[in-house]
Amino acid sequence: MWKQRTGSLTKSEIEQYLAGGETDRVVFLPGKASVRQIAEHLAALANASGGLVIMGVTSKGSPQRGTDTARLRDRAAEAGLLTDPPLILPAAQEVSVDMGTVVVVQVPPGLPHIYSLRGLYLTRTAARNRPLTTPELRRLLFERADAGFESQPVRGAGLQDLDPQLVERYLRHIQAPPDEDPIQALLTRGCVALPEPEDGKQGDPVPTAAGVLLFGREPQRFFPNAEIICVRYGGAEMSDEFVRQDIRGPLPEQLRQAEAFVVGNMRRGMRLSGMARDETTEYPIPVVREAVVNAIAHRDYSIRGEGVRLLMFSDRMEIYSPGRLPGHVTLENIKEERYSRNEIIVAVLSDLGYIERLGYGIDRMIATMEEAGLPTPEFTETAGGFQVTLFSASESLVSATPETQPWHHMFLNDRQEKALAYVRAQGRITNSEYQRLVPDVSPETIRRDLADLVEKNLLLKIGEKRATYYILK
Repeated sequence: MWKQRTGSLTKSEIEQYLAGGETDRVVFLPGKASVRQIAEHLAALANASGGLVIMGVTSKGSPQRGTDTARLRDRAAEAGLLTDPPLILPAAQEVSVDMGTVVVVQVPPGLPHIYSLRGLYLTRTAARNRPLTTPELRRLLFERADAGFESQPVRGAGLQDLDPQLVERYLRHIQAPPDEDPIQALLTRGCVALPEPEDGKQGDPVPTAAGVLLFGREPQRFFPNAEIICVRYGGAEMSDEFVRQDIRGPLPEQLRQAEAFVVGNMRRGMRLSGMARDETTEYPIPVVREAVVNAIAHRDYSIRGEGVRLLMFSDRMEIYSPGRLPGHVTLENIKEERYSRNEIIVAVLSDLGYIERLGYGIDRMIATMEEAGLPTPEFTETAGGFQVTLFSASESLVSATPETQPWHHMFLNDRQEKALAYVRAQGRITNSEYQRLVPDVSPETIRRDLADLVEKNLLLKIGEKRATYYILK
């Protein structure tokens, strides 16, 4: 059964595809394939259900010797520019197999446009390309009408608003040729665009919305709400006891900071499984990462006035993304259907290893939560957005008995044990309250004890300076 995933494909996976022959979703092309031939197959797969174009092989799937793989990768990039609109895909991948090296281009399912090649709309069935019928074209037009904002030039932005170090880092990551012009590389990937000619003269390239969001020096100058608001509350409801961090900057940096916020504010403890005790975190990290990445990559950036919200409570985490589910994806078919509102953003984040594609992580999220003995994630739509709710182990994360408290075996001193018992009984503790518990120690010792409990992930610090107090995490 066909099951495509994006990300780096392994040697064994490619060899399986080669052995299976051409199908509706696998295309073989020789090393001398023209840019036009490659573009035809890419467009057909994009208008169908996605797939792979494996280049540098015979019609029977045997790798050809002496293939110029670097040239093939360049042709694949050029082929994406031939379609209308340009087809933005993750960078082509070179894979070494037993009989040689092949070049693989992945076309994910659920892309947001209908792609034509000189006015011809192709699809792929029965292992062949063919023109779309009028009913098929009408259906695709209806399903894929929700896209385009990320590819629009940003008014008032210029190339000077892109960070060349971020661009260089990205090109190194995808192993672009050393002599490749960075602007041409960004143009190929939809991160910059050429404006409409005026008086017969072509203007300078300008960043697109995707380019600013991914590589901008200050993306929020143009998109003030392209941010993640992270809040950790002390209880199961919103309250005045919280820790907040507003995360801004380019999208890859937002992803790193958001994950760090969650990891730094998650509870850790012992889960009792029969007679055994297992160290565990409040949520599986891969599930958190998947939910946050999807929220950033697939939100509707044309919506002004709100950003992504990541709210942590004592029993759950809510990740809200502006924009309802795109295209034909619904709550009922979200596990099966694929659609990407922001193909440029998703392609670049995929190149960087952050993301696969919308929908590919849903099954994995559910399975990982089940393996951890946690409830299934809850997916909901609001009037203007989409939310994922992850439920934690709550009280079952740790035992309530003293000998199996989460801080048991953590080498705490007697003073810290007293402080934690006080917080459990009173709900919070201040420096002065701790001082009254242990009057014979210095204020500096008090400060170090409390900082150590925060570092050990046992207490959560609320407020600043004289208004500071601590609650259980």
